Amino acid sequence: MKLLSTTFCAVALTMLVGSLANPAMAQYVWTDAKGSKQYSDMPPPSSVPSNRILKRPGSVAVGATATRAPVDDDGSVAPVEGATKTGAAMTIAERNADYQKRKIEQAEKDKKVADSARAAAEKSTNCEKMQSYGRTLDEGMRISSLDKNGERSFMTDEQRATEMQKNQRALKDCK
Repeated sequence: MKLLSTTFCAVALTMLVGSLANPAMAQYVWTDAKGSKQYSDMPPPSSVPSNRILKRPGSVAVGATATRAPVDDDGSVAPVEGATKTGAAMTIAERNADYQKRKIEQAEKDKKVADSARAAAEKSTNCEKMQSYGRTLDEGMRISSLDKNGERSFMTDEQRATEMQKNQRALKDCK
């Protein structure tokens, strides 16, 4: 009999504590002009816009995972990552689309960086070749080439001067 009364007391005590906690959940939560969360069992002042009221009694907290709502310069609540413009949480499809968009943008940025690095490497290689060709022209060595019939012909002094001018113009882009 004593066990039954102890169990009854425990159940009654649990129900009493549970019923007392219910009014504590009837709280309002909103952000003030500074972005700080305010808690009260009374509704917020009428000066607080409805989009800054995070929780009302009987409703689920909006942005419950956020500890502090960011506030823009004009005092309005800034959009939170993972939420839509209306303040509702993003659906899985919306989050997936947002992720895919960021992934594509990152791939484009990476491609641009790789392209610019490749172009810089090619320019560096071309500049080194032009400097080497310029040294060869300056030293006065005989330079030969093969014509379309396979016969060897040597560069004349006029051709050498023309090539040196072209090479110097091209080297100006290397600086």
